[in-house]
Amino acid sequence: MTAALVAGLLAGYGIAVPVGAVGTYLVSLTARTSLRTGVCAALGVATADGLYALAATLGGAALAGALRPVLGPLRWVCVLVLLALAAWGAVTAVREYRGHRLATRAVPAPPGPARAYLGLLGITLLNPTTVIYFAALVLGSRAAGPAGPPEQGVFVLAAFAASASWQALLAGSGALLGRALTGHRGRLGTALVASGVMTVLAVRMAVAPG
Repeated sequence: MTAALVAGLLAGYGIAVPVGAVGTYLVSLTARTSLRTGVCAALGVATADGLYALAATLGGAALAGALRPVLGPLRWVCVLVLLALAAWGAVTAVREYRGHRLATRAVPAPPGPARAYLGLLGITLLNPTTVIYFAALVLGSRAAGPAGPPEQGVFVLAAFAASASWQALLAGSGALLGRALTGHRGRLGTALVASGVMTVLAVRMAVAPG
């Protein structure tokens, strides 16, 4: 149970920490509206992460049964996927930092709390990296050993809690911290931290018995 909790927290922070277009918009939205609106938007992002964690967990359990003969090699494929995501995130962040490119968006009229929640939920659900990330984690974990419904539930809730806590931090940081996290150096730092978390997950998966 503790292992599932730790794995879920690491998974949630690994996908949530990099401050990209969604994180930048979340911070700017809070600065332009209110903390309530920002927190609702943050929960929209976390809900999408939690739904993908749940879908990957349930789908991973079903796929694990069908793929049981190749679960050993599959674990190493999942390790490579996580390492590739970590490397891609780090390289992209460094390239953007060196090129001094900062994503900008045309900002419409500030939405209310409900619309902010639904808007960020929809945007995050459209992110294919989240799907690949959680699928690799769950399938790799199934290859390392079986996990029952309680462990799966703890994993999903922990991933949601980790994502929600980070997104709420972004929302509550306000304009001051927002500039620090969404500027050139902030985006580089958060991307490198997230890549480090993904690498740790991959290493834990690779050294797991089985």
